[in-house]
Amino acid sequence: MITISGRATALVSAALLAATGVSVGTTAQARPRTPTCHVAQLHLSIGQATGGAGSVFHTIRFTNISHHTCTLRGYPGVSLLDRHHHQIGAPATRNPHPVSTVFVHPHHSAFATIRTNNPSVVPTCRPTSTFIRVFPPASFQSVLIPFHLKACGVFQVNPVQSTR
Repeated sequence: MITISGRATALVSAALLAATGVSVGTTAQARPRTPTCHVAQLHLSIGQATGGAGSVFHTIRFTNISHHTCTLRGYPGVSLLDRHHHQIGAPATRNPHPVSTVFVHPHHSAFATIRTNNPSVVPTCRPTSTFIRVFPPASFQSVLIPFHLKACGVFQVNPVQSTR
């Protein structure tokens, strides 16, 4: 005799089998998911300025200092701070670029680029920062990097990439 709850279980099992090929009560073999990189696993640094077409670019380097591969996906949060750790202006806006998941192997790095205008092209500049605050993608913890940056005109960040 099949009860109502037995029928519901049978219907759910049939639906799962039809949709996924996995029946209730069996274990699907899934590949382990590579975890997201956390602040404690990363060393962040800012590269030297490069320029072109009225823009100034700086690279944020995310180096995996752990013994396990982790992933970064999306945009870091980037803000300029004064010597008292007060934010200078609005955070960097996202420069629309394709986003991909970057696997960061131990002792390897991923990169994101900050862009602003050259002060000779755009005279409206913020005060020079003492620190850059960076939130890695998908993180609620930030890292303060001592760095002097004068943002003029635009202040944008690109998503994390595997190469510069």
